Amino acid sequence: MELNNVSFVGKTGIVTGAAQGIGKAIAKQFVEMGGKAIIVDINPEIAAKACEELGNAIYYTVDLGNADEVVRVFEQIVKEQGRIDVLVNNAGIVNTDDFDKLTKEDWDKILAVDLTAVFLACQVVFKHMAEMGGGRIVNVASIAGKVGGGYLGTAAYAAAKAGVISLTKSIAKAGSAHNVYCNSLCPAYTKTPLTASRLSGEKEQKVLGAMSLHRAATPDEVANCILFLASDAASFVQGENLNCDGGMLMNG
Repeated sequence: MELNNVSFVGKTGIVTGAAQGIGKAIAKQFVEMGGKAIIVDINPEIAAKACEELGNAIYYTVDLGNADEVVRVFEQIVKEQGRIDVLVNNAGIVNTDDFDKLTKEDWDKILAVDLTAVFLACQVVFKHMAEMGGGRIVNVASIAGKVGGGYLGTAAYAAAKAGVISLTKSIAKAGSAHNVYCNSLCPAYTKTPLTASRLSGEKEQKVLGAMSLHRAATPDEVANCILFLASDAASFVQGENLNCDGGMLMNG
């Protein structure tokens, strides 16, 4: 069976945090498969450069830590673009503080960006998709949300990503009656500018040792899985969480 329905021709998709890293790989593949990418990012300069590279892409600037701004910008996107077929919540920030040193301020910041912003973006776009007859939402979580954290994200990050996994299931249950699909993806160690600055040497070797493939993912490999979930090829996948972890958990 050919996966000839992995196509985004004529479709418009929002990808948060798409100015670089995994998000940019998602947006790039989305455009290459015929779609129009809407990059939502906090950095307008990098986002503008990404749009120039990708071609059929535009950007909106948003601070995902500001709840009112998230709602305002996403409502603006829906109004100005007319139809949104795909939403990928990829953006996130990381905290690596030990649990006993984690401050309330940092806890609130991580939860605001990594969980509350996902909820708010999903809620705005969900209502629109339901009115339009359907759509697909993919939320990027993390293996950290299943195992309680690790080298690239500890208590606050892990809690936020566990929340994303559960939120995804709730959205899927609400969306099934409206042809709105919602699934999530848990990447493990992926080579990006963020991880390169945080994980090296002995720490990197320990992470790689826990993965059966003993290597990090590329952004394109993670994007492949996300875009499958965002496509019509995943027509019978609902409320699922897919690991993209090089054999770290083996469906744990």
